[in-house]
Amino acid sequence: MSSKLSDDFRSIVLNETPLLDVRAPIEFDKGAFLNATNIAILEDKERELIGTRYKEQGNSSAVALAEELIKQEGKQLRVKKWQAYLAKNPNAFLYCFRGGQRSGISQAWLEESGINITRLKGGYKAFRSFLMEESLRITQESKVIIIGGRTGSGKTLLLDEFDNTIDLEKLANHRGSTFGGFAKKQPTQINFENNLAYRLIQFEQMQYANLIIEHESHNIGKSFIPKPLYENLMRGQLVILQTPMKKRVEIIFEDYIVNSLEDYTLKYEDKAMNVWSDTINGSLDKMKKRLGGKLYAELKEIFSHAYEEHLNSNNTQGYKELIEKLLVEYYDPMYDYQLKQTKIPIIFRGNHAEIIKFLKV
Repeated sequence: MSSKLSDDFRSIVLNETPLLDVRAPIEFDKGAFLNATNIAILEDKERELIGTRYKEQGNSSAVALAEELIKQEGKQLRVKKWQAYLAKNPNAFLYCFRGGQRSGISQAWLEESGINITRLKGGYKAFRSFLMEESLRITQESKVIIIGGRTGSGKTLLLDEFDNTIDLEKLANHRGSTFGGFAKKQPTQINFENNLAYRLIQFEQMQYANLIIEHESHNIGKSFIPKPLYENLMRGQLVILQTPMKKRVEIIFEDYIVNSLEDYTLKYEDKAMNVWSDTINGSLDKMKKRLGGKLYAELKEIFSHAYEEHLNSNNTQGYKELIEKLLVEYYDPMYDYQLKQTKIPIIFRGNHAEIIKFLKV
Protein backbone atom coordinates (compact mmCIF):
# COMPACT_ATOMS: atom_id res chain seq x y z
CA MET A 1 0.00 0.00 0.00
CA SER A 2 1.10 3.56 -0.72
CA SER A 3 2.06 5.80 2.17
CA LYS A 4 0.84 9.05 0.59
CA LEU A 5 -1.11 10.42 3.56
CA SER A 6 -2.27 13.80 4.83
CA ASP A 7 -3.76 15.06 8.06
CA ASP A 8 -3.74 18.72 6.99
CA PHE A 9 -7.45 18.91 7.70
CA ARG A 10 -7.45 22.70 7.96
CA SER A 11 -6.40 23.17 4.36
CA ILE A 12 -9.13 20.74 3.26
CA VAL A 13 -11.70 22.94 5.01
CA LEU A 14 -10.31 26.25 3.78
CA ASN A 15 -10.02 25.03 0.18
CA GLU A 16 -13.24 23.00 0.34
CA THR A 17 -11.27 20.14 -1.19
CA PRO A 18 -13.33 17.45 -2.94
CA LEU A 19 -13.31 14.13 -1.08
CA LEU A 20 -13.77 10.58 -2.35
CA ASP A 21 -15.53 8.58 0.36
CA VAL A 22 -15.14 4.81 -0.15
CA ARG A 23 -17.13 3.79 2.93
CA ALA A 24 -20.35 1.84 2.53
CA PRO A 25 -23.47 3.87 1.59
CA ILE A 26 -25.02 3.28 5.02
CA GLU A 27 -22.01 4.97 6.65
CA PHE A 28 -22.07 7.86 4.21
CA ASP A 29 -25.79 8.46 4.72
CA LYS A 30 -25.28 8.88 8.47
CA GLY A 31 -22.68 11.58 7.98
CA ALA A 32 -19.92 12.80 5.69
CA PHE A 33 -18.08 16.01 4.82
CA LEU A 34 -18.69 18.98 2.56
CA ASN A 35 -17.92 18.16 -1.09
CA ALA A 36 -17.65 14.42 -0.36
CA THR A 37 -18.86 11.90 -2.94
CA ASN A 38 -19.55 8.30 -2.00
CA ILE A 39 -18.26 5.62 -4.37
CA ALA A 40 -17.94 2.64 -2.07
CA ILE A 41 -15.32 -0.09 -2.24
CA LEU A 42 -17.80 -2.34 -0.42
CA GLU A 43 -21.57 -2.11 -0.59
CA ASP A 44 -23.67 -2.33 2.58
CA LYS A 45 -24.28 -6.08 2.43
CA GLU A 46 -20.66 -6.83 1.57
CA ARG A 47 -19.46 -4.68 4.47
CA GLU A 48 -21.82 -6.48 6.83
CA LEU A 49 -20.62 -9.92 5.74
CA ILE A 50 -16.97 -8.95 6.02
CA GLY A 51 -17.53 -7.36 9.44
CA THR A 52 -19.11 -10.57 10.70
CA ARG A 53 -16.22 -12.64 9.30
CA TYR A 54 -13.72 -10.28 10.97
CA LYS A 55 -15.36 -10.74 14.39
CA GLU A 56 -15.60 -14.49 14.03
CA GLN A 57 -12.36 -15.43 12.23
CA GLY A 58 -10.04 -12.43 12.28
CA ASN A 59 -8.51 -9.98 9.82
CA SER A 60 -6.88 -12.32 7.29
CA SER A 61 -10.09 -14.26 6.82
CA ALA A 62 -12.06 -11.03 6.41
CA VAL A 63 -9.62 -9.76 3.76
CA ALA A 64 -9.89 -13.07 1.92
CA LEU A 65 -13.68 -12.79 1.92
CA ALA A 66 -13.46 -9.21 0.62
CA GLU A 67 -11.27 -10.33 -2.27
CA GLU A 68 -13.69 -13.15 -3.01
CA LEU A 69 -16.72 -10.83 -3.00
CA ILE A 70 -15.12 -8.13 -5.15
CA LYS A 71 -13.12 -10.36 -7.51
CA GLN A 72 -11.40 -8.93 -10.58
CA GLU A 73 -14.55 -7.73 -12.34
CA GLY A 74 -15.73 -5.86 -9.25
CA LYS A 75 -12.33 -4.30 -8.83
CA GLN A 76 -12.31 -2.99 -12.38
CA LEU A 77 -15.81 -1.58 -12.05
CA ARG A 78 -14.91 0.29 -8.86
CA VAL A 79 -11.68 1.68 -10.29
CA LYS A 80 -13.52 2.84 -13.39
CA LYS A 81 -16.03 4.79 -11.26
CA TRP A 82 -13.23 6.35 -9.19
CA GLN A 83 -11.35 7.32 -12.35
CA ALA A 84 -14.44 9.07 -13.74
CA TYR A 85 -14.86 11.01 -10.50
CA LEU A 86 -11.16 11.96 -10.30
CA ALA A 87 -11.14 13.12 -13.91
CA LYS A 88 -13.56 15.85 -12.76
CA ASN A 89 -11.96 16.30 -9.33
CA PRO A 90 -8.20 15.73 -9.80
CA ASN A 91 -7.28 17.34 -6.45
CA ALA A 92 -9.62 15.13 -4.40
CA PHE A 93 -8.49 13.25 -1.29
CA LEU A 94 -9.57 9.73 -0.37
CA TYR A 95 -10.91 8.37 2.91
CA CYS A 96 -12.62 5.46 4.62
CA PHE A 97 -13.65 5.26 8.27
CA ARG A 98 -10.25 4.94 9.99
CA GLY A 99 -7.93 5.50 7.05
CA GLY A 100 -6.99 1.83 7.04
CA GLN A 101 -7.55 -1.06 4.70
CA ARG A 102 -10.45 0.16 2.59
CA SER A 103 -8.88 3.49 1.63
CA GLY A 104 -5.42 1.90 1.48
CA ILE A 105 -6.59 -0.75 -0.99
CA SER A 106 -8.51 1.87 -2.99
CA GLN A 107 -5.41 4.03 -3.15
CA ALA A 108 -3.27 1.10 -4.29
CA TRP A 109 -5.74 0.11 -7.01
CA LEU A 110 -5.81 3.68 -8.32
CA GLU A 111 -2.01 3.82 -8.36
CA GLU A 112 -1.99 0.59 -10.39
CA SER A 113 -4.15 2.45 -12.92
CA GLY A 114 -1.73 5.38 -12.99
CA ILE A 115 -3.55 7.76 -10.63
CA ASN A 116 -1.89 9.10 -7.49
CA ILE A 117 -4.28 10.20 -4.77
CA THR A 118 -3.70 11.26 -1.18
CA ARG A 119 -5.72 9.61 1.55
CA LEU A 120 -6.68 11.07 4.90
CA LYS A 121 -4.53 9.89 7.78
CA GLY A 122 -6.93 8.43 10.32
CA GLY A 123 -9.79 8.67 7.82
CA TYR A 124 -13.26 9.95 8.60
CA LYS A 125 -12.82 9.45 12.33
CA ALA A 126 -9.73 11.66 12.60
CA PHE A 127 -11.14 14.40 10.38
CA ARG A 128 -14.43 14.43 12.30
CA SER A 129 -12.53 14.68 15.62
CA PHE A 130 -10.56 17.64 14.26
CA LEU A 131 -13.76 19.42 13.23
CA MET A 132 -15.44 18.91 16.60
CA GLU A 133 -12.38 20.08 18.53
CA GLU A 134 -12.01 23.17 16.36
CA SER A 135 -15.71 24.03 16.71
CA LEU A 136 -15.38 24.03 20.46
CA ARG A 137 -12.16 26.06 20.46
CA ILE A 138 -13.37 28.70 17.99
CA THR A 139 -16.71 29.25 19.74
CA GLN A 140 -14.82 29.62 23.03
CA GLU A 141 -12.45 32.23 21.59
CA SER A 142 -14.81 34.25 19.38
CA LYS A 143 -16.57 37.47 20.34
CA VAL A 144 -20.20 36.82 19.40
CA ILE A 145 -22.94 39.31 18.52
CA ILE A 146 -26.40 37.73 18.69
CA ILE A 147 -29.23 39.22 16.63
CA GLY A 148 -32.52 38.86 18.49
CA GLY A 149 -36.02 40.13 17.89
CA ARG A 150 -39.60 39.05 17.64
CA THR A 151 -40.66 36.47 15.07
CA GLY A 152 -40.67 37.91 11.54
CA SER A 153 -38.47 40.90 12.39
CA GLY A 154 -36.17 40.11 9.49
CA LYS A 155 -33.18 38.80 11.43
CA THR A 156 -32.00 36.64 8.54
CA LEU A 157 -32.29 39.61 6.16
CA LEU A 158 -30.14 41.59 8.57
CA LEU A 159 -27.51 38.83 8.70
CA ASP A 160 -27.23 39.05 4.91
CA GLU A 161 -25.91 42.62 5.29
CA PHE A 162 -22.68 41.36 6.91
CA ASP A 163 -19.81 39.12 5.87
CA ASN A 164 -18.83 38.01 9.39
CA THR A 165 -21.92 35.85 9.94
CA ILE A 166 -22.88 32.21 10.16
CA ASP A 167 -26.47 31.49 9.18
CA LEU A 168 -27.38 28.60 11.48
CA GLU A 169 -30.85 28.24 9.95
CA LYS A 170 -29.36 27.90 6.48
CA LEU A 171 -26.99 25.19 7.70
CA ALA A 172 -29.92 23.37 9.33
CA ASN A 173 -32.16 23.93 6.28
CA HIS A 174 -34.90 25.09 8.61
CA ARG A 175 -36.35 28.48 9.60
CA GLY A 176 -36.24 27.63 13.29
CA SER A 177 -39.97 27.70 14.11
CA THR A 178 -42.75 25.09 14.18
CA PHE A 179 -43.65 26.20 10.64
CA GLY A 180 -40.03 26.48 9.57
CA GLY A 181 -39.49 23.30 7.57
CA PHE A 182 -38.58 23.36 3.88
CA ALA A 183 -39.74 20.85 1.29
CA LYS A 184 -36.20 19.48 1.17
CA LYS A 185 -35.31 17.51 4.30
CA GLN A 186 -32.81 18.69 6.88
CA PRO A 187 -29.23 17.36 6.97
CA THR A 188 -28.35 14.54 9.32
CA GLN A 189 -27.19 15.70 12.75
CA ILE A 190 -23.61 14.68 11.91
CA ASN A 191 -23.67 16.62 8.64
CA PHE A 192 -25.08 19.68 10.40
CA GLU A 193 -22.25 19.58 12.93
CA ASN A 194 -19.60 18.98 10.25
CA ASN A 195 -20.89 21.82 8.06
CA LEU A 196 -21.04 24.16 11.06
CA ALA A 197 -17.43 23.30 11.84
CA TYR A 198 -16.41 24.12 8.27
CA ARG A 199 -18.07 27.53 8.56
CA LEU A 200 -16.45 28.26 11.93
CA ILE A 201 -12.97 27.40 10.66
CA GLN A 202 -13.49 29.48 7.52
CA PHE A 203 -14.81 32.35 9.65
CA GLU A 204 -11.74 32.27 11.90
CA GLN A 205 -9.42 32.36 8.90
CA MET A 206 -10.90 35.73 7.85
CA GLN A 207 -9.85 37.28 11.22
CA TYR A 208 -13.05 39.26 11.78
CA ALA A 209 -13.44 41.20 15.01
CA ASN A 210 -16.61 39.33 15.90
CA LEU A 211 -19.04 36.65 14.77
CA ILE A 212 -22.67 37.60 14.11
CA ILE A 213 -25.39 34.95 14.47
CA GLU A 214 -29.14 34.88 14.90
CA HIS A 215 -30.60 34.15 18.33
CA GLU A 216 -31.60 30.47 18.16
CA SER A 217 -32.70 27.77 20.56
CA HIS A 218 -30.71 24.54 20.94
CA ASN A 219 -32.85 22.97 18.24
CA ILE A 220 -33.36 24.30 14.73
CA GLY A 221 -36.00 21.89 13.55
CA LYS A 222 -34.40 18.47 13.98
CA SER A 223 -30.86 19.88 13.98
CA PHE A 224 -29.35 20.28 17.43
CA ILE A 225 -26.54 22.68 18.28
CA PRO A 226 -24.27 20.66 20.62
CA LYS A 227 -24.60 21.96 24.17
CA PRO A 228 -20.96 23.10 24.68
CA LEU A 229 -21.04 25.04 21.39
CA TYR A 230 -24.43 26.54 22.17
CA GLU A 231 -23.31 27.68 25.60
CA ASN A 232 -20.20 29.28 24.09
CA LEU A 233 -22.25 31.12 21.45
CA MET A 234 -24.80 32.34 23.99
CA ARG A 235 -22.06 33.99 26.03
CA GLY A 236 -22.15 36.77 23.47
CA GLN A 237 -23.96 40.12 23.46
CA LEU A 238 -27.51 40.66 22.26
CA VAL A 239 -28.71 43.20 19.68
CA ILE A 240 -32.50 43.48 19.38
CA LEU A 241 -34.02 44.12 15.94
CA GLN A 242 -37.26 46.11 16.17
CA THR A 243 -39.65 45.91 13.21
CA PRO A 244 -43.25 47.19 12.90
CA MET A 245 -46.03 44.58 12.84
CA LYS A 246 -47.11 45.34 9.26
CA LYS A 247 -43.57 44.79 7.98
CA ARG A 248 -43.20 41.58 10.01
CA VAL A 249 -46.39 40.17 8.51
CA GLU A 250 -45.07 40.93 5.02
CA ILE A 251 -41.70 39.30 5.77
CA ILE A 252 -43.34 36.13 7.07
CA PHE A 253 -45.87 36.07 4.22
CA GLU A 254 -43.09 36.31 1.64
CA ASP A 255 -40.97 33.62 3.28
CA TYR A 256 -43.48 31.15 4.70
CA ILE A 257 -46.19 31.47 2.03
CA VAL A 258 -44.79 32.72 -1.29
CA ASN A 259 -41.29 31.22 -1.12
CA SER A 260 -42.47 28.09 0.67
CA LEU A 261 -45.08 27.34 -2.00
CA GLU A 262 -42.44 27.75 -4.72
CA ASP A 263 -40.22 25.37 -2.79
CA TYR A 264 -42.98 22.77 -2.49
CA THR A 265 -43.98 23.16 -6.14
CA LEU A 266 -40.43 22.39 -7.29
CA LYS A 267 -40.45 19.16 -5.30
CA TYR A 268 -44.05 17.97 -5.44
CA GLU A 269 -45.34 19.62 -8.66
CA ASP A 270 -49.14 19.13 -8.98
CA LYS A 271 -49.34 17.70 -5.43
CA ALA A 272 -47.62 20.72 -3.89
CA MET A 273 -50.71 22.50 -2.56
CA ASN A 274 -52.02 19.41 -0.79
CA VAL A 275 -48.65 18.57 0.75
CA TRP A 276 -48.07 22.16 1.83
CA SER A 277 -51.55 22.43 3.35
CA ASP A 278 -51.07 19.18 5.24
CA THR A 279 -47.76 20.49 6.56
CA ILE A 280 -49.28 23.75 7.85
CA ASN A 281 -52.19 21.91 9.45
CA GLY A 282 -49.76 19.43 10.97
CA SER A 283 -47.73 22.27 12.46
CA LEU A 284 -50.85 23.79 14.01
CA ASP A 285 -51.81 20.38 15.40
CA LYS A 286 -48.40 20.05 17.06
CA MET A 287 -48.95 23.41 18.77
CA LYS A 288 -52.48 22.64 19.99
CA LYS A 289 -51.62 22.24 23.68
CA ARG A 290 -49.49 25.37 23.73
CA LEU A 291 -52.05 27.43 21.81
CA GLY A 292 -55.03 26.32 23.89
CA GLY A 293 -58.23 24.94 22.44
CA LYS A 294 -59.91 28.27 21.60
CA LEU A 295 -56.97 29.87 19.77
CA TYR A 296 -56.15 26.58 18.03
CA ALA A 297 -59.71 26.31 16.65
CA GLU A 298 -59.66 29.95 15.50
CA LEU A 299 -56.35 29.53 13.70
CA LYS A 300 -57.49 26.32 12.01
CA GLU A 301 -60.62 28.07 10.76
CA ILE A 302 -58.69 31.10 9.48
CA PHE A 303 -56.28 28.83 7.60
CA SER A 304 -59.12 26.77 6.16
CA HIS A 305 -60.85 29.86 4.77
CA ALA A 306 -57.59 31.34 3.45
CA TYR A 307 -56.67 28.06 1.76
CA GLU A 308 -60.10 27.76 0.15
CA GLU A 309 -59.86 31.30 -1.18
CA HIS A 310 -56.38 30.53 -2.47
CA LEU A 311 -57.63 27.48 -4.36
CA ASN A 312 -60.73 29.19 -5.74
CA SER A 313 -59.37 32.59 -6.76
CA ASN A 314 -55.57 32.32 -6.35
CA ASN A 315 -55.84 35.04 -3.69
CA THR A 316 -53.27 34.42 -0.95
CA GLN A 317 -53.93 37.53 1.15
CA GLY A 318 -56.10 35.60 3.64
CA TYR A 319 -52.98 33.99 5.10
CA LYS A 320 -51.92 37.37 6.49
CA GLU A 321 -54.75 37.24 9.04
CA LEU A 322 -53.39 33.91 10.27
CA ILE A 323 -49.86 35.29 10.48
CA GLU A 324 -50.84 38.38 12.47
CA LYS A 325 -53.03 36.45 14.90
CA LEU A 326 -50.20 33.97 15.56
CA LEU A 327 -47.78 36.83 16.19
CA VAL A 328 -50.04 38.85 18.46
CA GLU A 329 -51.52 36.03 20.51
CA TYR A 330 -48.74 33.44 20.59
CA TYR A 331 -45.25 34.30 19.35
CA ASP A 332 -44.90 37.86 20.69
CA PRO A 333 -45.95 37.10 24.29
CA MET A 334 -43.67 34.06 24.31
CA TYR A 335 -40.66 35.98 22.96
CA ASP A 336 -41.20 38.94 25.27
CA TYR A 337 -41.27 36.62 28.28
CA GLN A 338 -38.09 34.83 27.14
CA LEU A 339 -36.33 38.16 26.59
CA LYS A 340 -37.13 39.23 30.14
CA GLN A 341 -35.60 35.99 31.42
CA THR A 342 -32.42 36.09 29.33
CA LYS A 343 -29.06 36.57 30.98
CA ILE A 344 -27.43 37.66 27.72
CA PRO A 345 -26.52 41.36 27.97
CA ILE A 346 -28.50 43.59 25.57
CA ILE A 347 -26.17 46.19 24.07
CA PHE A 348 -28.43 47.82 21.45
CA ARG A 349 -32.02 48.02 20.19
CA GLY A 350 -32.97 49.47 16.82
CA ASN A 351 -34.39 48.97 13.36
CA HIS A 352 -32.63 47.36 10.40
CA ALA A 353 -30.72 50.47 9.32
CA GLU A 354 -29.81 51.52 12.86
CA ILE A 355 -28.32 48.12 13.69
CA ILE A 356 -26.27 48.11 10.49
CA LYS A 357 -24.87 51.51 11.43
CA PHE A 358 -24.21 50.39 15.01
CA LEU A 359 -22.40 47.18 14.07
CA LYS A 360 -20.40 48.61 11.18
CA VAL A 361 -18.86 51.40 13.24
